[in-house]
Amino acid sequence: MASIFIARLTYKVPLARIDEALVDHLAFLKAGQAAGHFIAWGPCEPRDSGLVFIKTTSRAAAEALMAGDPFIAQGLADMTITEWTPRFAFPGLEAFNG
Repeated sequence: MASIFIARLTYKVPLARIDEALVDHLAFLKAGQAAGHFIAWGPCEPRDSGLVFIKTTSRAAAEALMAGDPFIAQGLADMTITEWTPRFAFPGLEAFNG
């Protein structure tokens, strides 16, 4: 059964460098969404980090998926992963149900 993991990417470089890698980062996320793994993502405010919601079988699988993110692969961000057990998802957010 799939679980939900939240990857927090905390930027280690100036935003100008993040913006340079943004096209590749978004392509990576869209490919992960097409494969059924990434169900939501976006930047935090202030813009010092971002979140990726991942649906997969284990923390190790989530870490392996995120290792291919250009922000991680290029050393632009640190990553923490938290497992999350949703107890309720608003109608329309059924993808968050494990």
